[in-house]
Amino acid sequence: MATGAVLLGGCSIIPKSGQPTTPTPTPEPSATSLPQDSKRHRVALLVPLSGENGEVGQSIANATTMAILDTNADNLRITTYDTSRGAQAAARQALADGNKLILGPLLGSNAAVVRGVVANSGVPIISFSNDTSIAAPGVFVMGHIPEQSVDRGVEYARSIGARNFAVLAPDSDYGRRAEAAMQSALASYGGTLVATERYARSNTSVVSAGGRLKAKGGFDTVLIADGGTPSIRGAEAVAGSSVRLLGTERWAGESALLDSSALSGALFSAVTDKRYPDFVTSYQARFGGQPYRIATLGYDGVLLTLRAAREWKVGQPFPVNVLFQDGGFDGMDGPFRFRRNGVVERALEVRKVQSGSFTTVSAAPTGF
Repeated sequence: MATGAVLLGGCSIIPKSGQPTTPTPTPEPSATSLPQDSKRHRVALLVPLSGENGEVGQSIANATTMAILDTNADNLRITTYDTSRGAQAAARQALADGNKLILGPLLGSNAAVVRGVVANSGVPIISFSNDTSIAAPGVFVMGHIPEQSVDRGVEYARSIGARNFAVLAPDSDYGRRAEAAMQSALASYGGTLVATERYARSNTSVVSAGGRLKAKGGFDTVLIADGGTPSIRGAEAVAGSSVRLLGTERWAGESALLDSSALSGALFSAVTDKRYPDFVTSYQARFGGQPYRIATLGYDGVLLTLRAAREWKVGQPFPVNVLFQDGGFDGMDGPFRFRRNGVVERALEVRKVQSGSFTTVSAAPTGF
């Protein structure tokens, strides 16, 4: 059974930007069977509504509601299915209910499960994950991709004189992806990777790894592939008067970084935040709480679906080719488009940690 609200009207743990002021609404269970539709497209939203990522999933679900209200859409029926009770069961029910498109799931591990369920169904998946390994025909990755953030950051660093790079990264899949992205970026823009140190996710380990990296020397720029406290501890361990620090998209919304003198002048690349304050204001007015930063993916997922609906007849398969239009789409996080491999490409800006704020030093492109 679908667990979550049927929106009629139009249509690992994730960090949050700020704490919620009040709990967000909990969706009511839907009926055991959906009513027949002749004028609305059926779209499934697969997110966790309980457990460690339940608040994240609820925030995304609220954002989809907000998108429908903001656009006054009347051609979509979005039903939320709770993946915390099992991604496989949620996907099976979504297919049984006649949905022609799946937005979500949130986690890469769940996306792999859902992909197996919907194989040969003709129902595409637009996942909110950043795990590019799950991309396949009919499976799209919409999350913020760390490799793209590293590439943009290195490109900018090279343009202002960086030559020799080092990487300080957690001993994790994310850390290994960041290191590989650094190597790829240097192959594109020039420069040399002279040292890498990895660490376990603890303050002691990152400080030790930073100390070892500093002792090696020979670099002018260090990529710290982490967020929050580990980034601060790592910066304190490697910082020097002649060392430039780079971060990743994980630094976006991390206000604690502004309090670290070691990170003053550090650079990182992320999607633009120009529209995010208005998104937060609207979200708070409707739901009484602070959204997770990733909630914009739910909002943009609805906008993307509405764009496709111009060429999508009710009851027919989703027109996947719409996703590949060269000009892409403009969403809350700025311009984006999908490559033929199913991975999103985003226009990213470069920001500097400076004087208690994040200052844009290289604007994101306005389109493709």
